[in-house]
Amino acid sequence: MTISDHSERFAGKPVKEYTPGEPVDASQYAYRLVVEYDSETGMDALLDQFLAEADPASVDALVIGAWNEPFDASAQHVLDALAAKADTLVNLRALFVGDMTVEDCEISWIVQGNYDGLMNAYPKLEELVVRGGTDLDLGPFKHEHLKRLTVQTGGLPSQIVRNVAMSILPALEHLELWLGEDGYGFDGNVALFRDELFANGKPAALRSLGLVDSEIADELAVWLAATPWVAELDTLDLSMGTLGDEGAEALAASPYIRELAELKLSHHYISPAVQAKLKALPLAVDLSDPQEADEDGDRYVAVSE
Repeated sequence: MTISDHSERFAGKPVKEYTPGEPVDASQYAYRLVVEYDSETGMDALLDQFLAEADPASVDALVIGAWNEPFDASAQHVLDALAAKADTLVNLRALFVGDMTVEDCEISWIVQGNYDGLMNAYPKLEELVVRGGTDLDLGPFKHEHLKRLTVQTGGLPSQIVRNVAMSILPALEHLELWLGEDGYGFDGNVALFRDELFANGKPAALRSLGLVDSEIADELAVWLAATPWVAELDTLDLSMGTLGDEGAEALAASPYIRELAELKLSHHYISPAVQAKLKALPLAVDLSDPQEADEDGDRYVAVSE
């Protein structure tokens, strides 16, 4: 599966693509800024035009789509341009960098950049979504107000996980990492998450954890099912991965999983018999989009290339 649609909502608002010259109402919409591959206008110039036509103080959510050729040019110039506008975007609270479909650019081809300057420029940012793992340099950083962090990749480098582990994020409520496949850059294992990311248990404010799109979903599920702090979460998301009966049996038998409000397991390889055990749990369990292994028994994550 690939990403075939742009985001329709972000930070509680409908997403609307910015068209220069048309009325802008950032109080009602989260605008997506897109630079087509053959455009002579850069993202920094488009951002300037957008801010000239919008009430900058009303812009609290912003979505960045393709920047000319995102498979060739990194996002660094976009991140730098956004950081330079921090004195204008005084109320920006939610930012999505890389809202692209497969038609725009394969997720594993999106060239990202260094987020240090951006995070320092927006100390009141509450949500950051990043799509694409190539050349991604994210953290470690200290941020007092960040509540939601989502990193979407087809293969998450272990250094990004370690950087998140070393970050100081006291307000973090939602952490979602798309792990992907080793063929596209994932080089971690369960120990990376158990012994490094959560070496000291979960962050105090964390209520929603997603370790999704993972080819080690069974191993993650077995570990999490035996981890007491999981009972303090509201939502556990292991969707989009290769979860089968081994991990699902552990989840179904866990006393900690039963304390959740929601368990997300869509796109899975769980047999009907074990699905029945999960459905009997006293919480909302999403078992949509069941998959079948191929003739060689291989399973695949939802998003990789």
